[in-house]
Amino acid sequence: MFTFGELIVILVVVRIVAGIVSTAAGLASLVSYPVLLALGLPPVTANVTNTVGLVFTSFGAVPASRRELRGHGQELKTLIPLTLVGSIVGAILLFIIPAATFAKVVPFFILIAGILVLIPRHIHIKQPGEIVVTPKWMTALAWLGIFLVGAYTGYFGAAGGVLMLSILSFTSAAPFVVYNAQKNLALGLANIVSAVVYGLQTPIQWRYVLPLGIGFLIGGSLGPRIVRHLPARLLKIVIGIGALGLAASLFKSAYGL
Repeated sequence: MFTFGELIVILVVVRIVAGIVSTAAGLASLVSYPVLLALGLPPVTANVTNTVGLVFTSFGAVPASRRELRGHGQELKTLIPLTLVGSIVGAILLFIIPAATFAKVVPFFILIAGILVLIPRHIHIKQPGEIVVTPKWMTALAWLGIFLVGAYTGYFGAAGGVLMLSILSFTSAAPFVVYNAQKNLALGLANIVSAVVYGLQTPIQWRYVLPLGIGFLIGGSLGPRIVRHLPARLLKIVIGIGALGLAASLFKSAYGL
């Protein structure tokens, strides 16, 4: 067993790493969720604690991403409302679906996210003055996908960022560093909404959330700066492989393999 002081240090350090991973590639829970389970929290409680702590990531990430967000208000007007509505639906579902079911479906979510982040993207980057026309069916499909990612984020959240990155990589004409910043803002707001819903449904484990929040705040502010200087493909490979490893571990514990 850890002393309270040791627990605080572990949680802060873990969240700094998780905050960096979250804002760089959308897989904060690759680092933090297993640690919360190892500390003895039940799956749903660990998820709620993780999501509430993630709110602090956006407080660090959004100010650090102002350069990338500037001039992209039109895209955010679509991205943010769809994500927020979805997150409310997902957060409510978390308390309707049994905890045992939750533990069994989570490995599939992380497996899918790991595969998606490893798929190479060949995106056409929009040039100044260039007009890009997107078919209406593709736009509608993208909107549905963003809503579903918002719902998934409200329900679980782990790997929600990489699922959002996968959609934006197909629909956005901006570079990775820009739509990664958009993802950080949209999912940061979604986490705030989900945390409010959680707070109305179940007691929040603040003794875990507060030290986690400190680490997330620090890591969240560092992540966007790291993304500017590292190859996007390298980040995706590292995080994707890590997600597959986490999925395998959770499959083993959930299904007794």
